Amino acid sequence: MTGTDAPQYLVAHARRALAEDPRTAELGIRVNVRGSRVHLSGEVATEERRGDLERVLHELLPQVQVCNDVRVADTREPSRREELR
Repeated sequence: MTGTDAPQYLVAHARRALAEDPRTAELGIRVNVRGSRVHLSGEVATEERRGDLERVLHELLPQVQVCNDVRVADTREPSRREELR
């Protein structure tokens, strides 16, 4: 896979890698290609998983720049009771 491939093929290849790699196994990450950059967005459970996404793509596509805009979900318990009105 090279940086000169059509963007839709890069996106499909990247999504498949993120879904199939055991370090990530993520289906809900959005992948967009803009020029020589791959943009990731979505939400994951841990900071480690967020870093794994970037590592997997760097291994797969070393010639592209990865812009990782994936957020880490806040899974802490609420600090106070929620009041419904």
